[in-house]
Amino acid sequence: MLKRFKSFYIEPLFYWTWLSLVFLLVFTYLVPALYLPSLILILALSLLTLADVVLLYSKKQGVEAHRQLGEKLSNGDFNAIQIELANYYSFKIHAKIIDELPVQLQERNFLIKRNLDVGKKTQLTYHIRPSERGEYHFGRLLIFISSPIRLVSRRYTFDQFQMAPVYPSFVQLKKFDLIVSAYRNEFGLKKIRRIGHTMEFEQIKDYVLGDDMRTINWNATAKKNQLMVNQFQDEKSQPVYSIIDKGRSMKMPFNQLSLLDYSINASLVMSNTILKKHDKAGMFTFSKKVENRIVAAKRSGQMHLILENLYNIKTDYSESDFGVLYGEIKRKITQRSLLFLYTNFETLDGMERQLAYLQAIAKQHVLVVVFFVNTELEILLNAKSERIQNIYQKTIAQKFTYEKRLIVKELRRRGVATILTKPEDLTLNVINKYLEIKARGHH
Repeated sequence: MLKRFKSFYIEPLFYWTWLSLVFLLVFTYLVPALYLPSLILILALSLLTLADVVLLYSKKQGVEAHRQLGEKLSNGDFNAIQIELANYYSFKIHAKIIDELPVQLQERNFLIKRNLDVGKKTQLTYHIRPSERGEYHFGRLLIFISSPIRLVSRRYTFDQFQMAPVYPSFVQLKKFDLIVSAYRNEFGLKKIRRIGHTMEFEQIKDYVLGDDMRTINWNATAKKNQLMVNQFQDEKSQPVYSIIDKGRSMKMPFNQLSLLDYSINASLVMSNTILKKHDKAGMFTFSKKVENRIVAAKRSGQMHLILENLYNIKTDYSESDFGVLYGEIKRKITQRSLLFLYTNFETLDGMERQLAYLQAIAKQHVLVVVFFVNTELEILLNAKSERIQNIYQKTIAQKFTYEKRLIVKELRRRGVATILTKPEDLTLNVINKYLEIKARGHH
């Protein structure tokens, strides 16, 4: 009985009705004739309240509810959460649904209102957008039920404690998988014309009808006194690494997602694209030291291995050591590879401190440095200036924006390829760059 009492709640209509009757009783001092009608109304309201309670507690279990979660959630995307409700009462009820959401979402005002028909099951869907990886714990599912009288409500508690891991964006992965497989111009994906040969030399052989005249080896032809051609074989799979800086500069959030998580999402999609294009995909992270290393390969379980590795990336956002990165690449990556380095430089001085390491890496490998446009500064630049303080802020923003362009120019002048991108365009721009490099045979 105590448990039932604890699940009993007063609706706002009850308070407003009783408050009105109290004022009516006070008014009877001025108009005594209203005294008897007010007593009748109080009695009627008391009986209605009792009837409402009886209706709500006429069944031991008048409502069933169940939350359905996916096996895992996608970071940075809207994930659908479904709740199934069943009304076992003999009358239509009004339900207020409160789901205890994971603490990472910082959502304290979650409430869904829905009318539930007699004897019918109702399915409703809401969406959450995680902004960090990890375990998301859902708590109780609370359903507050009221009858058509709507004076009181009964609470049903479903202890449906559930955990769903939030992985790097597999929603984005599926989307770009379709685009890359089709290799179309949709969504801004460029189709790159193949330039020259992307073949590896195998041997010199006699010319036969049908051989490409461009493959004639004139030196061998002169020596043999007959046409000789170079025979090529398909270019071997090349190692392509996603290198993620998980230092302090990657903590900056845009649209609630950190630059680190934007890079992780892009690396997942990139790895899938690399494997689809028959190259070897690998990855590692660095800050004070190199971690989360997966050697580039194209075995069947490589994508699962990369996904789990990306999910488990942890960092304290300490200062990144590019010297450690250079040492790791020099020792561990002996074959010439394509390296996509996800980092962020806010100032030219900050980049120049690391320039020697970047140049040294670029001598041995094809290095693409990926860093980010500060979109918040762009918003500030486009805003209308109404005060002197706004003009001062705009001037500072222009300085930082100009420095980003100088960083790109300086890196390219030193032979280091770059991508300067908005965080939301990162994946698309990186894939385009990879396909461009691959099509031109610059591995």
